[in-house]
Amino acid sequence: MPSGQTKEFLQKGLFIPEPKPIGSYSPDDVIFLLKDIGGLIEEQDNEERERLVQNGCHYSEMLPIEYRPNTEYIELFYQSLKETSVRIAHAVGLVAMTLLKDPYKKIVLVSLARAGTPAGILIKRYIKLVSGINLPHYSISIIRDKGIDENALLYILRKHPECKLQFIDGWTGKGVIAGELRASLKAFREKYAIEINSSLAVLADPGYCAAIFGTREDFLIPSACLNATVSGLVSRTVFRKDLIGDTDFHGAKFYAEMADEDLSNYFIDAVSGSFALVREAVSKTLEYNQSAVLDNFPSFRGLRDIERIKEEYGIGNINYIKPGVGETTRVLLRRVPWKVLVKDAANPDLKHIFLLAEERGVSVECCPDMSYSCCGLVKTVVDKK
Repeated sequence: MPSGQTKEFLQKGLFIPEPKPIGSYSPDDVIFLLKDIGGLIEEQDNEERERLVQNGCHYSEMLPIEYRPNTEYIELFYQSLKETSVRIAHAVGLVAMTLLKDPYKKIVLVSLARAGTPAGILIKRYIKLVSGINLPHYSISIIRDKGIDENALLYILRKHPECKLQFIDGWTGKGVIAGELRASLKAFREKYAIEINSSLAVLADPGYCAAIFGTREDFLIPSACLNATVSGLVSRTVFRKDLIGDTDFHGAKFYAEMADEDLSNYFIDAVSGSFALVREAVSKTLEYNQSAVLDNFPSFRGLRDIERIKEEYGIGNINYIKPGVGETTRVLLRRVPWKVLVKDAANPDLKHIFLLAEERGVSVECCPDMSYSCCGLVKTVVDKK
C-alpha cells in the first residue's frame, strides 16, 4: 500500500486524464487504460515489419495487419473452444480462488494487454460468481525493453489507494514479460517511492515463470488462435513518442470495423458457462494440493529448452524463439516464421498450428525432447550490409 508521503504525491502529481472508452468488452468486465491511436498509425505487413525489427526498429512502434482467418480456421476455433472450455474454466477457477485466499482482500486485477485481458475478465467473473465480490479490473500495456505503462499504474493507484494490484496474463513462454514486469516495478519504486508486488498470475505456465497459475501444461487456450477479434477488438499495444504524450496511456488501435467478426464476448461467455461444472473440482484441488497453483520461486526451467534449441538450430537471437502454443500461434499470425517445432504431432491442441503452418508454407519438425508442446522459430530477414 502507498505510504502517507506517497499518497500525497499521488494526489499532487502528474494529472492523468480519465480513459476514453475503447474495445468491445463491457466496462463491467474491464476498463482499458489505452489511448486509441487508430487514426494515427497504419498497419504494415509481416515481412516489412520483420525486416524493420531485425534492423533495429522496436516492434512496439508498428502494428501488423490483423489476420483475417478463413472459414476453416474459424470452425477450428469453435471446435477448440468446445473441447477446452471446461479445462480453461478449471484453470480460471484455481487462479481465482487462490487470489481470494489472499488475506488482503482489497485487490485490483490488472491484466497485461492483450492476451491477459480475457484471462482477467474470466478471473473477475469467477470471483464474483463464488463470492459476490466485484473486483475492479483494468487492462494496461507492458512492452518488452520499454516497460510497463507508468501512467496507467499511477491512474490505478489514485483510483484505488488502499488496494493491492494483482497482475494477470494469459500464458507464459520464455518468461520475458514476467522479467519485464519485475524490472519495471523496480524502476517504478525507485522513481516514485511506491512498492508494487510483481506477482504474476496466468492461466497456463509451461515456462515455469509465474507465481500463480492454473496449470503448467502447455495446452491451447483458444483466445491465442485469433488476434483482435478475441481480445475486445483491440490491437497489440504501441509506444511511440510522436504518438504518446507525457500524460497519455500507451496506445492501441480499436478495430470497430470488425464488429461483425468479433468473438471476444463469445469466448468469455463460453468459458464462463463452464464455471458451474468445475467448482467442486477446483475446491478439491486447492484443499489437497495448494502447490498445484503456487510457486514463490519460479524456476524458469523452460529456458533450458530454449538455450538448447538456440544452439542446435544456430539461432543468434533468443527473441527469435517463441515457445508454447500461444507464442507459436503469434509467430504464425504476425511474424515471419521459419520453422515450427512440435513435441507430438498427434497432439490435438496443435490442429490450428498445423493449419496455419500449411497456410503460410512453414515446415514442421518433431522435437520430442521439449517441455513445451511446440515452438515457433522466426526467420532471419535482417538486411546484409
